[in-house]
Amino acid sequence: MEKILIVEDEEKLARFVELELKYEGYQVDKAYNGRDGLELIKTHPYDLVLLDIMLPELSGIEVLRRVRQFSSIPIILLTARDTVVDKVTGLDGGADDYITKPFAIEELLARIRTVLRTRHLPPPEVKSRVMTYKTLELDSEKREVKVAGDIIHLTKKEFDLLYYLMKNKNIVVKRESALDKIWGYDFVGNTNAVDVYVRHLRTKIEEPYNLKVIQTVRGVGYLIKDE
Repeated sequence: MEKILIVEDEEKLARFVELELKYEGYQVDKAYNGRDGLELIKTHPYDLVLLDIMLPELSGIEVLRRVRQFSSIPIILLTARDTVVDKVTGLDGGADDYITKPFAIEELLARIRTVLRTRHLPPPEVKSRVMTYKTLELDSEKREVKVAGDIIHLTKKEFDLLYYLMKNKNIVVKRESALDKIWGYDFVGNTNAVDVYVRHLRTKIEEPYNLKVIQTVRGVGYLIKDE
């Protein structure tokens, strides 16, 4: 049975979500401030965390930042702030998804199922285990990326996006297609998530090595193209 932690200072909302999750068969713990939530994540093996952004003692973004220093546990942010800046900040910090309050419980449950399902997917199969581009090497079996022989540490979604772009080399990958393939469902109107993760990849694999890998196709998506 999968175990979920709710970190939410609105006790009525936390209780409502807890009851719905238990009805769906999940085990549930709750914390009402960021500091307690962080301590529970450190000491318990949760499968997923629902993390409010506006929390007392430690903000959700600060909890997220600290958790990502030691764990890749899936985290869905709960936010009352429906702005691009807040969403990008959460994704930049390593969140797997976010949902804006007020939300329909059916949508939250669907997002939880998707994140948990994506977490347990095996690495994508390829004809050749190692794909290369210039000095970039991607090993799909080891889930390892190297540039000029240096190992580049990527998050799961960063790796999956890079893999998807390299698998479709010389084909323009639309933002919507990448979202559906990697996040597992349609982020209608929120394709900036792909832009955020492309920026992560450029920061990690392009800028330090003066290496151009991912091309932007304006208004459409991204492309890795043979020279």
